Amino acid sequence: MAKLKFSGSLRHRISSFISLNGALLSTYIARALGQKMEPSWEADMEIGIRFWRKQFTKAMAEPDMARGRAIFDSLATETDDIYDVTVTNSSEPNGVWYTPEHIHSDATLLYLHGGGYTFNGPVSSRFASMLAHHSKARLFMPRYRLTPEHPHPAQIEDALAAWTYLTSQISADKLVIIGDSAGGHLSLMLLQKLKSEQLPQPALCIGLCPWTDIGARGDSLFENDRFDLVQGWMALKFGQWLDPEKIYGRKELSPIEHNYAGLAPLYLQTGGREILHDMICDFAKIQEENGAQIMLDAWPDMPHNFQAYDSMRQSSTDALSRIRQIIAASVDKYDSFEKSTATRTVSNEFDFLAKGK
Repeated sequence: MAKLKFSGSLRHRISSFISLNGALLSTYIARALGQKMEPSWEADMEIGIRFWRKQFTKAMAEPDMARGRAIFDSLATETDDIYDVTVTNSSEPNGVWYTPEHIHSDATLLYLHGGGYTFNGPVSSRFASMLAHHSKARLFMPRYRLTPEHPHPAQIEDALAAWTYLTSQISADKLVIIGDSAGGHLSLMLLQKLKSEQLPQPALCIGLCPWTDIGARGDSLFENDRFDLVQGWMALKFGQWLDPEKIYGRKELSPIEHNYAGLAPLYLQTGGREILHDMICDFAKIQEENGAQIMLDAWPDMPHNFQAYDSMRQSSTDALSRIRQIIAASVDKYDSFEKSTATRTVSNEFDFLAKGK
């Protein structure tokens, strides 16, 4: 936990700082008793997991989600990594451009941020800067409407508007849709929306720890609670906020229930310690059986959205390198991308031939 960045009211800042110190104390007491959260993790990683878990819990307990977001955003933790990225706001559509100082790719990334469809603050902006920096490609992050104030279909409408905006300037075969967590869910749902609207597919869709089922699926949803910053009950709550009146239903709003054969190639990443691990693996296996072009990489020791640890963890560094490589293979056509033993992919994996698709 290299840097702390505060924002908002003094009361929220103090409360979050107290939570951080509580996470620190709990971690060192547990480790003194020989109770590590995960054998391979250092203390700072455990502290971060406990802190963000508490922040999510406090924020989601607020009846006024604007106040909940203020609590969540009041203290952000960042790595020491420096991202040479220029940030420019866009009003139409509402979003932000992230432009790396040195652009080495013809790709443009449409990044759909995570946060359970409910949060979008400094953490999302930092993640966007990280992706633009490492991919060496321009990135656009729309500020899509958030739940619970704006349930489905607000988010897919805003994602489609962003896609329409980008394709008015850029060929679809130069676009990559990428999203983490709920943003991974939105990325996958956007592919289905493009199909139904008879619009072109992107060169590639990347799901980073994507939410693939809005209901309860897989043992990891609750068994990995002790390792993860996001908890099983939170995922179910996010699903309720997405469809509070149950107008659309789990089947329509879960990517795992849809067929991705013939759509854009899919590249997914998951951590073995995250609550969504099982549903991500289930999604990959089902789509492989459907005939979709898909690859899933798994890092067994990692929690949800582990890519954000960047240089702090070798697994995160490797994951970001894989993202850059597959974008280069899919759009720029000058790099190769194959199954990797370094990432310790889950069993029963699938060939992904980016060239010649």
